Amino acid sequence: MVWTISGAVLLFLLLVVVYDVTQRKHAILRNFPIIGHFRYMLESVGPELRQYIVTNNAEERPFSRDQRRWVYASAKKQNNYFGFGTGNDMETSPNYLVIKPSVFPYREPQPGDEDYDELHAIGCAKVLGGARGRAKAFRPTSVFYVSAMSYGSLSGPAVEALNRGCDISGALHNTGEGGISPYHLHGGGLIWQLGTGYFGARDRDGNFSLEELLARVEGQPVKAIEIKLSQGAKPGRGGVLPSEKITAEIAQIRGIPMGRDCISPAAHSAFGNVDELLDFVESIADATGLPVGIKSAVGDLGFWEELADKMVPGDRGVDFIAIDGGEGGTGAAPLVFADNVALPFKLAFSRVYKIFASRGIQDKIVFMGTGRLGFPEASLLAFAMGVDMVGVAREAMLSIGCIQAQACHTGRCPAGVATQNRWLMRGLDPTNKAARMANYMVTLRKEVMWLTRAVGVAHPSEVTLDHFEILDECFGARSPREIFGYPVEHIERPSVELKEPVGISDESIPLPRLAADSSVEERVEVEI
Repeated sequence: MVWTISGAVLLFLLLVVVYDVTQRKHAILRNFPIIGHFRYMLESVGPELRQYIVTNNAEERPFSRDQRRWVYASAKKQNNYFGFGTGNDMETSPNYLVIKPSVFPYREPQPGDEDYDELHAIGCAKVLGGARGRAKAFRPTSVFYVSAMSYGSLSGPAVEALNRGCDISGALHNTGEGGISPYHLHGGGLIWQLGTGYFGARDRDGNFSLEELLARVEGQPVKAIEIKLSQGAKPGRGGVLPSEKITAEIAQIRGIPMGRDCISPAAHSAFGNVDELLDFVESIADATGLPVGIKSAVGDLGFWEELADKMVPGDRGVDFIAIDGGEGGTGAAPLVFADNVALPFKLAFSRVYKIFASRGIQDKIVFMGTGRLGFPEASLLAFAMGVDMVGVAREAMLSIGCIQAQACHTGRCPAGVATQNRWLMRGLDPTNKAARMANYMVTLRKEVMWLTRAVGVAHPSEVTLDHFEILDECFGARSPREIFGYPVEHIERPSVELKEPVGISDESIPLPRLAADSSVEERVEVEI
């Protein structure tokens, strides 16, 4: 009898192992058969354990449990509502954001209406590259895009899932500074990031090569080029890819040796001042016809004042500026740089935007923002501050299975997202995770439009700082306009007219692509 029971138990466990390693829905179970089930069991009783033993739903960082639950539920097309009112202490929490609804909300299209869009696309209010007349200027069809995360920092299946998800949802995908890999070529339009290592656009000595750049751009879905000056996780330090995450494929794509950490220099070798930077930008734009911009964290404002001054005449300039908050970061970084170097996004962006607005050239630049903005209320405030497009990075990682294990720097990500370990990577199925990423992106846009219409306007770029208040811990409230020092004339923007200016053809406007044999429901609303 004992042997029969033991045999039945072993057979059952064997069947569980076979099921776990062959199913494609859950990366944790594929990578950790049987053991992975305990995570889900503990997660199911997590609220009870946390309520009496550990932490509440708003305490964890960088993303609270409530935030992660919202992303996970949105990605899986599950119920992402919360019951029994807010769990936040609104009246006594410092810097608590409140959105002020209108008594007369803007009309919301319903299924069946002529203007209803099941992808909830939100076109950018500005034409990227239009102000400077770039030959390949275009209007992004999504104000949200996947921010810079390199192949190498992320696994191949993770990058492929993100790119496929961008294709489904009509969003752009920033390559990160690791270059264009085969995993980036699954339908999503690319913003190719050039860091100080110039990966994919360098000669044998590691110097920038325009010829290599032109050869790589040819035939690839590159829509814009971003020159990374610094990033929020490690500004002034350069990029770091630990040696344990460098495979032969990564080494070939980047042109780097095996067995050593890949450390991008802290500074660019192709230029050393603002004048040279602008010449560098114009040379790339002239050669490719693509919009060219910069990405940077913010510290000393002297650079931004000089850049704005040199752009006033109009003969040279960047097409877009991406501001990365000091709270950002998806890979390896020294603790002190992650915690104490560069301004957080709201302070960083407001200071830079006001510099360009004071010179009257803010409308000639597409402003992008990154740094924990992948939630409806955070991104809406960013739009009100002057952001035209919002980049999501860690939030996109969460949508494809990241569990915030914070092991990105070790190469042992249990969800197969930030690792090059073959066993761990196999747990992440890019097709299923692509649907989840697209679901998250569509839900984010949908709820941002809910908020936009709730305050009484038609487009996020029409939301102003007057639609918000910031509460303090002493039952007080202040206007963000006052807090960030925005004069009215520096932030108000005209009503958005999403019509193409002369010279911008329909062919230059990327549209969401759906396979001929797949419906939106099958690819976007799929239950996983």
